[in-house]
Amino acid sequence: MAVLKYEEIAESLRARIAAGEYAPGATIPSGRDLAEQWGVSRATAIKAVDVLRNDGVVVAKQGTGFVVTETPVARPAGARRAGSARILGGMPFLRIGTPDWAEPPTRVANALGISSGVLALRRVRVLQLPDGTPNSCVEAWFPPEIAEASPRLADTAPIAEGTTRYVRRQTGRFPVEGVDITTVRLATDTEADRLQVAPGTAVAVLLHTAYDEEGRPLVCEEGVTPSSLFEQVDTYAM
Repeated sequence: MAVLKYEEIAESLRARIAAGEYAPGATIPSGRDLAEQWGVSRATAIKAVDVLRNDGVVVAKQGTGFVVTETPVARPAGARRAGSARILGGMPFLRIGTPDWAEPPTRVANALGISSGVLALRRVRVLQLPDGTPNSCVEAWFPPEIAEASPRLADTAPIAEGTTRYVRRQTGRFPVEGVDITTVRLATDTEADRLQVAPGTAVAVLLHTAYDEEGRPLVCEEGVTPSSLFEQVDTYAM
């Protein structure tokens, strides 16, 4: 499928941001400048910037224009339905530790389709409420073939374009189906420490797995939220 011009411009800006040409807090070219650089209408250039804004890569700053996001924003595990933007329902997050290779829990290994003893790449983040307190902690696990082809997943720095777009650019694979399984249990000591709650606190656990068009898993995320902060609302016709 042909790439539209505004998408090409947006992807070029993502790559430049990812490469550090535009650091967090830096101003990206204006719609007028982009229109001149690319030989397109200003409306097309603005549409390209809107793509980045909707993904939480840039934010509007009065009197300046659009600047690269200083605080990374992510959606909770499972909140990645088609058409949803990263900033819609997204929360600021902190990366915990350094991404590492580890043996995933059995439920995650089963979701990724990997055998016992096989290591996967783990990235951990804590999503924050407006006052800075933890809302949920998320462990994202990437199967070896995805992690090895996407080396920036092992970096601590945020991926400005988002992991989904980065993985697609590196591997050509992208999610077409998500499976979410929600269960309840007691928090582990590690989870309690990350969430700043008492050990053994009741938590909701959302296991989210994204699959490509061939049914191969791309990532499995385990999001853990204290029961006092968890709410799921479904609206449907009857």
